[in-house]
Amino acid sequence: MLSARSLFQEIIDNDETYRLFCSVAASGEAQGGWENGRIAALLPASMVHLAPKVARHGADEDKHGRIFHGLMRRRGVEPVDVPPETDYTMLLERAGIGLPHAKLDADEPLSEEEVITYLAHSRVTEQRASDQMDMLRRYFATHPEVGNAVRIISADEDNHLAYCHEELLRLAGEGHGRVIQRVLHECARAENLIYRDVSLAVMEHIGRILGWSRPKAAVLATAIHAAYAWERAVGWRRMVTLTMPHRRDALGGPATPEPEFA
Repeated sequence: MLSARSLFQEIIDNDETYRLFCSVAASGEAQGGWENGRIAALLPASMVHLAPKVARHGADEDKHGRIFHGLMRRRGVEPVDVPPETDYTMLLERAGIGLPHAKLDADEPLSEEEVITYLAHSRVTEQRASDQMDMLRRYFATHPEVGNAVRIISADEDNHLAYCHEELLRLAGEGHGRVIQRVLHECARAENLIYRDVSLAVMEHIGRILGWSRPKAAVLATAIHAAYAWERAVGWRRMVTLTMPHRRDALGGPATPEPEFA
């Protein structure tokens, strides 16, 4: 019987799919680390109080990239080039989600609206990351090889999501609520589509490596399309609502330590 647990167990058990999965994840985390680092350096004077939290966010993402590379080293496998169709962060940028790299490469301070856009986009993508890591934590939190990494990254992603909620609610209270909701809705619609396409591409690569039968590959593709249909109908709402988190100031302290192997 196919399930998320059995699917990820297949990926973990095979060296080739394991290194593809870790390479894709490491690339995305490293990109997020760079982006947050640049945003922290380019904050306008009126929002410079956010710099430590944005920098902490970037440091966490960098740490996650090192963790995935560490997992590959422990297995004795090398990273692989990330297929373009599986590059979630690159595809998001091409769709206009997040701040353009040309903007981040420059030295001109960001505007307040650009920072609000960054936070709204982060709220959507961090929801995805938190959901994914919550699923992995349920199934693999005690796994001898990946359990520690899963627990650490999952806790960090929950903190990132809490930070986005808190800062966006504060900004909404300052009169930016309409802009925030517009950006959240635009981003959620685009992200849902990109996540579907990336999921299909990743499963195609993994299925080819593992030699899945056509019926098995078709079942998984159907499941991905069904999940997308649910998100387009109702699931997107979880990405655009704002609720004050139980944990306040989630990124107010130093980054949590990483495993020794990272």
